[in-house]
Amino acid sequence: MYNIKLINKISKSGTDIFDKEKYNVGDDVEAPVALMVRSAKLHEAVFDKETVAISRAGAGVNNIPIDRCAEEGIVVFNTPGANANGVKELTLAALLLAARDVVSGVNWANALEKDGEVAAKVEKGKGAFAGSELFGKTLGVIGLGAIGGLVANAGVALGMKVIGYDPMLSVNAAWSLSGAVIKAESYEEIYKRSDFITLHVPAVKDTKGMINKDSIASMKDGVKIINLARGELVDTAALKDALEAGKISAYVTDFPSDETIGVKGIVNIPHLGASTEESEENCAVMAAKELCDYIELGNIKNSVNYPTVAIPGSSANKTRIGVCHRNVANMLAYITSSVSSFGLNIKHLSNGSKGEYAYTLIETDSPMPEAVAEKIGAIKDVIKVRLI
Repeated sequence: MYNIKLINKISKSGTDIFDKEKYNVGDDVEAPVALMVRSAKLHEAVFDKETVAISRAGAGVNNIPIDRCAEEGIVVFNTPGANANGVKELTLAALLLAARDVVSGVNWANALEKDGEVAAKVEKGKGAFAGSELFGKTLGVIGLGAIGGLVANAGVALGMKVIGYDPMLSVNAAWSLSGAVIKAESYEEIYKRSDFITLHVPAVKDTKGMINKDSIASMKDGVKIINLARGELVDTAALKDALEAGKISAYVTDFPSDETIGVKGIVNIPHLGASTEESEENCAVMAAKELCDYIELGNIKNSVNYPTVAIPGSSANKTRIGVCHRNVANMLAYITSSVSSFGLNIKHLSNGSKGEYAYTLIETDSPMPEAVAEKIGAIKDVIKVRLI
């Protein structure tokens, strides 16, 4: 039996993926072969020596020690695209909240005294909350992956002029974009041309604080900014200064903080981007399938610290071996010669690298003895070996 430990509450749609004859799933299992997590922070966690994988039911993995896991031979998966539609829909709501002061208007209306004159007061006071329409405005989309691409296409459908920029745009993502989406050449072009800017990039070295004093200065007066990606993308002090000066007219964020609460012009959404029943189910199902594919077949897809590596088809008992190792010269030769030294014929082989780390998956015509794993495990720069 494979033990799967649930660190957070995971949708039953996901846990039902695991075959009960093969897996023991729960929040109190011992020596787990894998963990399933949503938002729990694992940076201080000590992982069991049996643990070979962690699957995050969501896209962001800031709560997981990615580099340490790679060093321990723990493959970390996420679920890109599984919650994309939920985040896209909230982004559309955020665009409307930025364009029209709906939140303030609702709060004002709910505070009216019940004196029989509410309708008259509404007609008299509604002008204070007038806004603009989205139609015909320029929407700048930063990041055109699973979520940003959907937002860009939705902006086109709403009659907006959409420009997008993503320095890491994949071929598949590009094919999914509407032909009406205009390709920008830089972040700066987005800043200069957009009436609305929406962020859909991870918080990495090149993007943290990208909305700052200098980038804001290059934007249109009265620009509206949507951030349902990561709070760290925005320099809050610079943002607040720009709101006070009228340079930015609205900021909608899914990441409230002490600095954003109660600030005029900021709409604080309580991190609801993927908080839909459908998103949680989709993420849990994808996370579970990734773990099953890795545990039972050795295949890796959607890992953030190891490469995509797979051998199609099923596998007989102990005819596959998966090796997590450092990305160094001659490693593949050492691994294959170790397998061949036992008189085994290699039927299929797949190998890939991601930064400092690599993964090799080998399938043989006949079962491999435990001694194969022991011999490969003794090779310098091999991190973890699994006979599958």
